[in-house]
Amino acid sequence: MSSVLDQLPDPTVRLDRERCIVDANEAAARLAGRTVDDLLGTSMAEVFAPRASDGTKLLADGWHRSTRLRSVSAIPEHEVTITTAEGDRKVRVTGRYERNGNGSVSGAVLVLRPPRRRADQEPTGSEVVSTVSHELRSPLTSVKGYTSLLLNRWERLKDEQKKMMLEQVHHDADRVTRLITELLDISRLETGRLVLRRQLVDLADLAQRVVEKLALTYTDLDCTVTFPDGFPHVYADPDKLEQVLTNLVENAAKYGSTEGMTVVGEVRDGEIAVSVTDKGEGIPAHDLPKVFKKFFRRDMGKPTGTGLGLWISRGLVEAHGGRLTASSEMGEGSVFSFTLPLVDVDALLDE
Repeated sequence: MSSVLDQLPDPTVRLDRERCIVDANEAAARLAGRTVDDLLGTSMAEVFAPRASDGTKLLADGWHRSTRLRSVSAIPEHEVTITTAEGDRKVRVTGRYERNGNGSVSGAVLVLRPPRRRADQEPTGSEVVSTVSHELRSPLTSVKGYTSLLLNRWERLKDEQKKMMLEQVHHDADRVTRLITELLDISRLETGRLVLRRQLVDLADLAQRVVEKLALTYTDLDCTVTFPDGFPHVYADPDKLEQVLTNLVENAAKYGSTEGMTVVGEVRDGEIAVSVTDKGEGIPAHDLPKVFKKFFRRDMGKPTGTGLGLWISRGLVEAHGGRLTASSEMGEGSVFSFTLPLVDVDALLDE
């Protein structure tokens, strides 16, 4: 049995009916700071002193009460604190109970895994793939469903029904395109290979179109777009600015509130500024410095998406020579503002 357990990368122990260690692999011995021989015959509670999140001692006085049911054999993964050679450490415990002929517990095999990634750490490659796959599934399912319905029942559908379905397909195709663009922008921003296709952009018109598009997804969206008359055009990549504005307005709708939102443009010294303000609960002070980190998603509101939007938005704004900042007060809402440099339009036209 020891040779089998040693093939496992995670610390693994086998207990008898009295919860004493009868087998263990080298990984478990290193975790305890002992040899495998030293572990054998000792109590699990004595060696690792497992405790629940509330400090309750585990395995000291018996098995978990769920073992009274003969059908219970698997041990669901759960987090406990154990004592190791390097001090207390949190691990994820999983495994299986062993039962004898009359159904009573005769032992168990436990696997002690490292804790999951912390919220402030970037996810692994598999987690990124899982997140992206989840985000793609919803719009692609919608596209597949509506196109199938249109193909099979075209003659029986009314014109308004066809129009509604096609509009939704178009909208979901935009969502997929945005996600793919985000993924490509990660590489371009990190390697400095982002190419901006600049032209004169009417930000007031662009902001209004972004809000109208998002209203298809957030049907209760109440967002006022306010730009002063004669607001100067900016020399920028319109697609990238649309991406930034979409991310900011959608972020406010998901994490803040769809009601009472505003998009306001103003001219400052040598630059223009656009602010997206929501009337939501606000961002906690400890989360505010993290909102522009890659893959960060807050645990409040309706957290969806890849956690890339704000990180990419800041990179796109900075590539234009501007800044993207956030401020918030709990109970008052949040403000995300970006600036862009003013340009001499006449000089551009003379070039």
